Amino acid sequence: MSERVCIVGSINIDLVVVADRLPHPGETVLGGRFSVHDGGKGANQAVAAARAGATVSMIGAVGPDEFGRRAVAALEAEGIDVSGVRRLDEPTGVAIIAVGPRGENQIVVAPGANGAFTLDDTDLERISGSDVLLTNHEVPNAVIVSALRAAAEAGVRPILNPAPARGIPAEVLHLGPILTPNEHELVVAIGNDETEAALDELTARHAGPIIVTQGPAGALLAEADLRERFPGFPAPQVVDTTGAGDTFNGVLATWLAGGASLEAAIVAANAAASLSVGAAGAREGMPRREAIEDRIGS
Repeated sequence: MSERVCIVGSINIDLVVVADRLPHPGETVLGGRFSVHDGGKGANQAVAAARAGATVSMIGAVGPDEFGRRAVAALEAEGIDVSGVRRLDEPTGVAIIAVGPRGENQIVVAPGANGAFTLDDTDLERISGSDVLLTNHEVPNAVIVSALRAAAEAGVRPILNPAPARGIPAEVLHLGPILTPNEHELVVAIGNDETEAALDELTARHAGPIIVTQGPAGALLAEADLRERFPGFPAPQVVDTTGAGDTFNGVLATWLAGGASLEAAIVAANAAASLSVGAAGAREGMPRREAIEDRIGS
């Protein structure tokens, strides 16, 4: 495998309750079914990339607890290089996820160790030695900026998945990574509640392409005056949408690392995301490369 993807991001354990409906604020809904899954946007994206055929290096942090040991073992089982994962004196990150009957979800995250690490020289070398860097908003801004700067200096193609939603610093926009917000993350990033106006404003400020993910509808590519829509693939079944965005990003990174055009990478990412929602948990439905290629060809 020649596709080298470096992930700088979060590593969590997901505590999931599937219920007949999601609660309103202040409401308790009984009768849910509980399960524990491996998660974190960074770790999920690493798994998606590895299953899509990339050689993946993970940079992140866990705690000295059983959750941390489980999380690292799960990454190793996927063939991911975890030598960049440090063990800190902080709890491993935890996500509390409620999933409704149509696969929709509500998520609350306690970052723990994810919010307490910085990059060292060895991490920067790992980034420099990859084809694509992928990072996200579940780690501190200082980590994101350091990673993106290292990628820029080494000629590594950078992707920032700006999730969870928060403002994007001017320094990040100047570095020009591929941005992959969903529509909510787009409006929060720019502080404009009108989606089209927010996209126009972000495009004017940003030095690189923007891919707005739109769930089953697919994705919209924007760069300068360009606007190109990529329709989604119908999902064979929808059980849990939790990992669809992470699947999109991991597969996008893998295809780009393999030399594909941005347009071809978006098509592959859309195909993979449509397959990922067919099983409970963020990773359980993430497809392998053969399934993605079959989906593109179908």
